[in-house]
Amino acid sequence: MPLHLDPPFRDRLAASDRPLVGMWVCSGSPLLAEVAAGSGLDWLLIDMEHSANTLDSVLLQLQAVAAYPVTPVVRAPANDVVALKQILDLGAQNVIVPMVSSAEEARAAVAATRYPPEGVRGVGSALARSARWNRVDGYLRDSAQHTSLTVQIETAAGVEAAGEIAAVDGVDAVFVGPSDLSASMGLLGQQTHPDVVAAVERVFAAAKAAGTPVGVNAFDPVAAEAYLAVGADFVAVGADVALLARASEALAARFIASGGSDAPDRGEKQSY
Repeated sequence: MPLHLDPPFRDRLAASDRPLVGMWVCSGSPLLAEVAAGSGLDWLLIDMEHSANTLDSVLLQLQAVAAYPVTPVVRAPANDVVALKQILDLGAQNVIVPMVSSAEEARAAVAATRYPPEGVRGVGSALARSARWNRVDGYLRDSAQHTSLTVQIETAAGVEAAGEIAAVDGVDAVFVGPSDLSASMGLLGQQTHPDVVAAVERVFAAAKAAGTPVGVNAFDPVAAEAYLAVGADFVAVGADVALLARASEALAARFIASGGSDAPDRGEKQSY
C-alpha cells in the first residue's frame, strides 16, 4: 500500500504566517519526546551533537512523535556523510548540520542529503524507514522533496560567510547558535553580549537577503522575544533537560530551607 510522508520543515516554514516555535529534546527519552510533541509547539530538535542520543534512541523518538502535529528535526553530530545517511535512513525528514562556516561546507552537507547525481547519499531505501521500506512511491526520485536541510552558523567565520552559505542551492534554512558563536568571538558564555547579538542579526540580514529562512537558539525568553521582533522565522526556546533542571531547582528552593555554602550557584541559567 503506498504511503505518504509529512511535509518537511522547509514546507512548514513556507506555509506559516508566523514564526515557528520549538524546543530541544536532549534526554534520549521517547517518553519525554512524546510529552513535548503534544505540547502545542511547532517543532522539536532531537539533538545528537551534545546529547546522549544514539541512532536507536533517535529512531524511538521519531516513532513516538509521529502521531502528533509537530515537526521533528534531528541535529547530526557533525557534517559527516555517513552520519547524515544513517539519520535520513532512520526516517528523519529534517536535519540540522552543526558548525557550518563556509559555502563549501554547506555544499558538502547538501551533497550528503541528496542521491546521485546531485549528491553522494548512499541508496538503501528498500531497507530503510525513510522510504517506509519502498512503500513511498517514487521515494528515490522525489527524496529531495521529502527532506529539508538546515545548516547551523555558530562561528565568527560563519557569520562572515553567512550570505554565501544561505545562498547555496539545497540549503533550506539557517540556524544560528549563539553559544558557540560567543565562544568563537572570545566571549564564552556571554550569549546576550551586544557584539554576539549584533553578529546574530548580521546572519539574519544575510540569510533574508538570500531569501533563506533563518532561526536562532534562545533559551532566554527576553532574547527569544527580541530575535522574533527582528525577524526570526523560527526559534528554539527551551530544552527538556533544562526545563526539568530549572523546575526541580524551583521545587527544592520552595520546599527545602536553603542557605549556607552548600547552595548551588545558579549564575548561568540562561546558557544556550
